[in-house]
Amino acid sequence: PTMVNGKLVALKVIRLQEEEGTPFTAIREASLLKGLKHSNIVLLHDIIHTKETLTLVFEYVHTDLCQYMDRHPGGLHPDNLKLFLYQLLRGLSYIHQRYILHRDLKPQNLLISDTGELKLADFGLARAKSVPSHTYSNEVVTLWYRPPDVLLGSTDYSTCLDMWGVGCIFIEMIQGVAAFPGMKDIQDQLERIFLVLGTPCEDTWPGVHSLPHFKPDSFTVYSSKKLRQAWNKLGYVDHAEELASRFLQCFPKNRLSAQAALQHEYFSQLPPRLWEISDINCTLPMPNDRYFPDTWSKTQTRLL
Repeated sequence: PTMVNGKLVALKVIRLQEEEGTPFTAIREASLLKGLKHSNIVLLHDIIHTKETLTLVFEYVHTDLCQYMDRHPGGLHPDNLKLFLYQLLRGLSYIHQRYILHRDLKPQNLLISDTGELKLADFGLARAKSVPSHTYSNEVVTLWYRPPDVLLGSTDYSTCLDMWGVGCIFIEMIQGVAAFPGMKDIQDQLERIFLVLGTPCEDTWPGVHSLPHFKPDSFTVYSSKKLRQAWNKLGYVDHAEELASRFLQCFPKNRLSAQAALQHEYFSQLPPRLWEISDINCTLPMPNDRYFPDTWSKTQTRLL
């Protein structure tokens, strides 16, 4: 962090190569972020362009969800989990309505302020989606959070790409471990997904056989399981298993949108005033909405 005009800011400095000009991803990130004003999206204060560097001046946010979960192992307090997911969906709903995909959702790219405010960051791979039929590079999103359609070589994706990542992050916040921590390669990553959700076929996923990397004989045939069989803590949080299952759909068009997810029963107990906040107002802190110490109760009752 650096002090500018008495404010802590984070500087992202991109060195420019004389012969290359300004890196395209940096320009893309800057132009997209300049137009986004929302409390759940990191604020870009300024862009400083010199001959040698492009510097993006961001608001400073002291930690990210990855570090936060490292400090609170074993899964987050159910109330914090709900507030974090609510804010993540709020930020995504805002960008998706503007035809922008994030494309690299993972805990490291979700910043957490000391009051529990969550902000989407690192839009380096994001791009405006003006025409649904665009084909995009499939080399995006860290493998663990990458949806099966992208792993299988699909480049024809829309906002449902980000919703798979939401499901993975939701489960990681509940369970305290990554949902699909592949160890080797794309094949291994897909096997881990199919082990839980079932190996897809044309009946469950129309068009899967025509994806570039889909070879029916190369995958073990698994039948789908209940999510709590893979992640037992989903059974402790009311409505969590059902919501997670709406995000973790192999067939992209079946994934719940960010906007629809905010209406899910899982959020029915949130304080009503949280729904009345405008885009640019801070979501937290509010009286009684401060987040809780993150330790799972030993006597947590199982919700069946």
